[in-house]
Amino acid sequence: MASAFETIITLCVALLLVSGAIFSLLAAIGIVRFPDLYTRMHAASKAGTVGSGLLLLAAGLHSLDIAILFRALAGFFFFVLTAPISAHLLAKAAHQAGYRLTKQSVVDQLPQKEEPRRH
Repeated sequence: MASAFETIITLCVALLLVSGAIFSLLAAIGIVRFPDLYTRMHAASKAGTVGSGLLLLAAGLHSLDIAILFRALAGFFFFVLTAPISAHLLAKAAHQAGYRLTKQSVVDQLPQKEEPRRH
């Protein structure tokens, strides 16, 4: 018979797995369904980061090894710190390269790229 500790760990791992899978599924649906580059990137960077982070934490917790759990936590914090920053920089570069918003987007808050002045 399983101990109470093992049961709690199993339930936590199951909850993390299901939550991570749902967030990953939502990110994948967002990438397919959203109309332009910027909204797709938003879905991938937000929901994808949370989904992959929760799955990583589930794997670390399931291992029942403190060293592996700490590595999983470090990986989770790496995801949380780097994915939104890289998505922001990619979106800014795409905007400067001339990728337009869709007609469904109401406001473009970034200034347009100015043409170089010729003397």
